[in-house]
Amino acid sequence: MTGAVPDPLPGWLTAATRVTALTGAGISTDSGIPDYRGPQGVWTRDPDAEKLVTLSYYMADPEIRRRSWLLRRDLQDADPRPNAGHAALVDLERQGRLRAIVTQNIDGLHQAAGSDPDRVLEIHGTVNEVLCTSCGDRTPMREALDRVAAGEPDPSCRVCGGILKSATIYFGQMLEERVVDAAVAAATDCDVLLAVGTSLTVHPAAGLVDLAARSGARVVVVNAQPTPYDDVADLVVQEPIGTALPRLLAAPA
Repeated sequence: MTGAVPDPLPGWLTAATRVTALTGAGISTDSGIPDYRGPQGVWTRDPDAEKLVTLSYYMADPEIRRRSWLLRRDLQDADPRPNAGHAALVDLERQGRLRAIVTQNIDGLHQAAGSDPDRVLEIHGTVNEVLCTSCGDRTPMREALDRVAAGEPDPSCRVCGGILKSATIYFGQMLEERVVDAAVAAATDCDVLLAVGTSLTVHPAAGLVDLAARSGARVVVVNAQPTPYDDVADLVVQEPIGTALPRLLAAPA
Protein backbone atom coordinates (compact mmCIF):
# COMPACT_ATOMS: atom_id res chain seq x y z
CA MET A 1 0.00 0.00 0.00
CA THR A 2 1.48 3.36 -1.05
CA GLY A 3 0.34 6.92 -0.57
CA ALA A 4 -1.58 8.52 2.29
CA VAL A 5 -1.98 7.40 5.89
CA PRO A 6 -4.79 4.83 5.75
CA ASP A 7 -7.98 5.35 7.69
CA PRO A 8 -8.53 3.23 9.62
CA LEU A 9 -4.98 2.22 10.46
CA PRO A 10 -4.06 -1.45 9.88
CA GLY A 11 -4.73 -3.62 12.89
CA TRP A 12 -1.17 -4.95 12.90
CA LEU A 13 0.11 -1.38 13.36
CA THR A 14 -2.23 -0.34 16.16
CA ALA A 15 -1.55 -3.66 17.94
CA ALA A 16 2.24 -3.33 17.68
CA THR A 17 3.96 -3.25 21.07
CA ARG A 18 7.64 -3.31 19.98
CA VAL A 19 8.18 -0.67 17.32
CA THR A 20 11.72 0.11 16.21
CA ALA A 21 12.08 3.42 14.39
CA LEU A 22 14.87 3.97 11.87
CA THR A 23 15.14 7.70 11.26
CA GLY A 24 17.05 9.72 8.68
CA ALA A 25 17.56 13.33 7.70
CA GLY A 26 13.97 13.74 6.50
CA ILE A 27 12.58 13.76 10.03
CA SER A 28 14.67 16.84 10.85
CA THR A 29 13.97 18.97 7.79
CA ASP A 30 10.95 20.55 9.52
CA SER A 31 13.42 21.67 12.19
CA GLY A 32 15.37 23.62 9.58
CA ILE A 33 18.14 21.06 9.07
CA PRO A 34 18.58 20.32 5.35
CA ASP A 35 18.82 16.74 4.17
CA TYR A 36 21.78 15.45 2.19
CA ARG A 37 20.56 13.21 -0.62
CA GLY A 38 17.15 14.64 -1.53
CA PRO A 39 16.49 16.74 -4.64
CA GLN A 40 17.58 19.88 -2.76
CA GLY A 41 20.00 18.08 -0.46
CA VAL A 42 23.34 19.51 0.62
CA TRP A 43 25.35 16.99 -1.40
CA THR A 44 22.97 17.10 -4.36
CA ARG A 45 23.51 20.86 -4.75
CA ASP A 46 27.22 20.85 -3.82
CA PRO A 47 28.99 17.49 -4.26
CA ASP A 48 32.22 19.01 -2.88
CA ALA A 49 30.46 19.47 0.48
CA GLU A 50 30.83 15.71 1.02
CA LYS A 51 34.58 16.29 1.48
CA LEU A 52 33.82 18.08 4.74
CA VAL A 53 32.74 14.76 6.24
CA THR A 54 35.28 12.51 4.52
CA LEU A 55 38.02 11.55 6.97
CA SER A 56 40.92 11.48 4.51
CA TYR A 57 40.17 14.99 3.22
CA TYR A 58 39.49 16.33 6.71
CA MET A 59 42.74 15.02 8.19
CA ALA A 60 44.90 16.16 5.27
CA ASP A 61 43.53 19.62 4.49
CA PRO A 62 43.40 22.48 7.06
CA GLU A 63 41.09 24.43 4.75
CA ILE A 64 38.55 21.58 4.81
CA ARG A 65 38.73 21.64 8.61
CA ARG A 66 38.20 25.40 8.73
CA ARG A 67 35.14 25.09 6.48
CA SER A 68 33.85 22.26 8.66
CA TRP A 69 34.10 24.35 11.83
CA LEU A 70 32.18 27.18 10.16
CA LEU A 71 29.46 24.71 9.09
CA ARG A 72 29.20 23.41 12.66
CA ARG A 73 29.00 26.97 13.96
CA ASP A 74 26.16 27.76 11.57
CA LEU A 75 24.25 24.64 12.64
CA GLN A 76 24.61 25.52 16.33
CA ASP A 77 23.67 29.16 15.73
CA ALA A 78 20.51 28.07 13.90
CA ASP A 79 19.43 26.39 17.16
CA PRO A 80 17.20 23.72 15.56
CA ARG A 81 14.33 22.47 17.70
CA PRO A 82 12.44 19.15 17.65
CA ASN A 83 9.32 19.02 15.52
CA ALA A 84 6.06 17.08 15.43
CA GLY A 85 7.79 14.00 13.97
CA HIS A 86 10.17 13.78 16.93
CA ALA A 87 7.28 14.40 19.32
CA ALA A 88 5.27 11.54 17.81
CA LEU A 89 8.05 9.10 18.68
CA VAL A 90 8.15 10.46 22.23
CA ASP A 91 4.41 9.80 22.45
CA LEU A 92 4.95 6.26 21.16
CA GLU A 93 7.51 5.69 23.92
CA ARG A 94 5.08 7.00 26.53
CA GLN A 95 2.51 4.52 25.24
CA GLY A 96 5.04 1.78 26.08
CA ARG A 97 5.23 0.67 22.44
CA LEU A 98 8.70 1.89 21.40
CA ARG A 99 11.50 -0.70 21.25
CA ALA A 100 14.24 1.71 20.11
CA ILE A 101 15.11 4.59 17.81
CA VAL A 102 17.97 3.86 15.45
CA THR A 103 18.93 7.18 13.95
CA GLN A 104 21.25 8.12 11.12
CA ASN A 105 21.00 11.72 12.31
CA ILE A 106 23.68 13.47 14.33
CA ASP A 107 21.57 16.39 15.56
CA GLY A 108 20.44 15.07 18.96
CA LEU A 109 16.85 16.19 18.33
CA HIS A 110 15.31 12.90 19.47
CA GLN A 111 16.81 13.37 22.93
CA ALA A 112 15.94 17.08 22.90
CA ALA A 113 12.31 16.14 22.19
CA GLY A 114 12.23 13.91 25.27
CA SER A 115 13.13 10.45 23.97
CA ASP A 116 14.97 8.31 26.51
CA PRO A 117 18.68 8.60 25.54
CA ASP A 118 19.10 4.90 26.35
CA ARG A 119 16.61 4.06 23.59
CA VAL A 120 18.29 6.29 20.97
CA LEU A 121 21.05 4.58 18.98
CA GLU A 122 23.08 7.18 17.06
CA ILE A 123 24.82 5.03 14.47
CA HIS A 124 26.54 8.02 12.88
CA GLY A 125 27.51 9.65 16.17
CA THR A 126 26.64 13.13 17.45
CA VAL A 127 27.53 16.66 16.43
CA ASN A 128 27.11 17.82 20.02
CA GLU A 129 30.52 16.52 21.08
CA VAL A 130 34.07 16.89 19.78
CA LEU A 131 36.58 14.05 19.57
CA CYS A 132 40.37 14.21 19.38
CA THR A 133 41.57 11.99 16.53
CA SER A 134 44.83 11.28 18.40
CA CYS A 135 44.06 10.69 22.07
CA GLY A 136 40.28 10.20 21.95
CA ASP A 137 39.48 12.99 24.42
CA ARG A 138 35.83 14.08 24.15
CA THR A 139 34.56 17.57 24.95
CA PRO A 140 31.33 19.52 24.33
CA MET A 141 30.97 21.02 20.87
CA ARG A 142 30.09 24.38 22.43
CA GLU A 143 33.58 24.67 23.95
CA ALA A 144 35.24 24.15 20.56
CA LEU A 145 32.92 26.61 18.84
CA ASP A 146 33.70 29.22 21.49
CA ARG A 147 37.36 28.81 20.56
CA VAL A 148 36.50 29.26 16.88
CA ALA A 149 34.57 32.44 17.74
CA ALA A 150 37.59 33.66 19.71
CA GLY A 151 39.81 33.39 16.64
CA GLU A 152 40.99 29.76 16.38
CA PRO A 153 39.83 28.66 12.90
CA ASP A 154 41.02 25.07 13.44
CA PRO A 155 41.24 24.40 17.19
CA SER A 156 43.48 21.55 18.32
CA CYS A 157 43.18 19.18 21.28
CA ARG A 158 44.14 20.81 24.57
CA VAL A 159 45.29 17.48 25.93
CA CYS A 160 47.68 16.33 23.18
CA GLY A 161 47.56 18.89 20.38
CA GLY A 162 45.84 16.48 17.99
CA ILE A 163 43.28 17.27 15.30
CA LEU A 164 39.72 17.71 16.59
CA LYS A 165 36.58 16.62 14.74
CA SER A 166 32.93 16.30 15.61
CA ALA A 167 32.07 13.01 17.30
CA THR A 168 30.32 11.85 14.14
CA ILE A 169 31.17 9.00 11.81
CA TYR A 170 32.88 10.35 8.71
CA PHE A 171 33.15 8.61 5.36
CA GLY A 172 36.16 6.31 5.62
CA GLN A 173 35.58 5.71 9.33
CA MET A 174 34.28 2.54 10.97
CA LEU A 175 30.97 2.57 12.80
CA GLU A 176 31.03 1.75 16.51
CA GLU A 177 30.53 -1.99 16.81
CA ARG A 178 28.59 -1.64 20.07
CA VAL A 179 26.04 0.69 18.47
CA VAL A 180 25.69 -1.44 15.34
CA ASP A 181 25.10 -4.56 17.44
CA ALA A 182 22.39 -2.78 19.42
CA ALA A 183 20.75 -1.58 16.20
CA VAL A 184 20.71 -5.11 14.78
CA ALA A 185 19.14 -6.39 18.00
CA ALA A 186 16.46 -3.68 17.81
CA ALA A 187 15.67 -4.58 14.18
CA THR A 188 15.44 -8.32 14.79
CA ASP A 189 13.39 -7.97 17.98
CA CYS A 190 10.49 -5.78 16.89
CA ASP A 191 7.03 -6.33 15.48
CA VAL A 192 7.14 -3.18 13.32
CA LEU A 193 10.14 -1.50 11.73
CA LEU A 194 9.26 2.13 10.99
CA ALA A 195 11.65 3.80 8.51
CA VAL A 196 11.13 7.56 8.62
CA GLY A 197 12.77 10.21 6.46
CA THR A 198 15.56 8.00 5.21
CA SER A 199 16.50 7.27 1.60
CA LEU A 200 17.43 3.70 2.64
CA THR A 201 20.48 3.82 0.39
CA VAL A 202 23.19 3.95 3.08
CA HIS A 203 24.34 0.68 4.63
CA PRO A 204 24.41 -0.89 7.12
CA ALA A 205 21.41 1.21 8.26
CA ALA A 206 19.31 0.34 5.19
CA GLY A 207 20.00 -3.36 5.75
CA LEU A 208 18.10 -3.20 9.04
CA VAL A 209 14.91 -3.26 6.96
CA ASP A 210 15.85 -6.66 5.52
CA LEU A 211 16.77 -7.97 8.97
CA ALA A 212 13.45 -6.87 10.43
CA ALA A 213 11.40 -8.30 7.56
CA ARG A 214 13.25 -11.64 7.72
CA SER A 215 12.59 -11.74 11.46
CA GLY A 216 8.85 -11.43 10.86
CA ALA A 217 8.32 -7.71 11.47
CA ARG A 218 6.03 -5.55 9.41
CA VAL A 219 7.74 -2.65 7.64
CA VAL A 220 6.42 0.91 7.30
CA VAL A 221 8.26 3.47 5.16
CA VAL A 222 7.48 7.17 5.57
CA ASN A 223 9.51 9.21 3.09
CA ALA A 224 8.89 11.95 0.54
CA GLN A 225 10.77 10.09 -2.21
CA PRO A 226 10.61 6.43 -3.26
CA THR A 227 13.15 4.12 -1.60
CA PRO A 228 14.73 0.83 -2.68
CA TYR A 229 12.71 -0.91 0.05
CA ASP A 230 9.22 0.25 -0.90
CA ASP A 231 8.50 -3.16 -2.43
CA VAL A 232 9.46 -4.84 0.86
CA ALA A 233 7.27 -2.55 2.96
CA ASP A 234 3.77 -3.44 4.14
CA LEU A 235 2.88 0.26 4.10
CA VAL A 236 4.50 3.21 2.29
CA VAL A 237 3.42 6.74 3.20
CA GLN A 238 4.55 9.74 1.18
CA GLU A 239 2.76 12.44 3.17
CA PRO A 240 4.78 15.05 5.15
CA ILE A 241 6.37 13.41 8.17
CA GLY A 242 5.18 16.03 10.64
CA THR A 243 1.54 15.25 9.88
CA ALA A 244 1.83 11.56 8.97
CA LEU A 245 3.70 10.28 12.05
CA PRO A 246 1.32 11.58 14.71
CA ARG A 247 -1.54 9.88 12.86
CA LEU A 248 0.33 6.63 12.29
CA LEU A 249 1.47 6.39 15.91
CA ALA A 250 -1.63 7.59 17.69
CA ALA A 251 -2.52 5.61 20.81
CA PRO A 252 -4.93 2.77 20.04
CA ALA A 253 -8.56 3.63 20.82
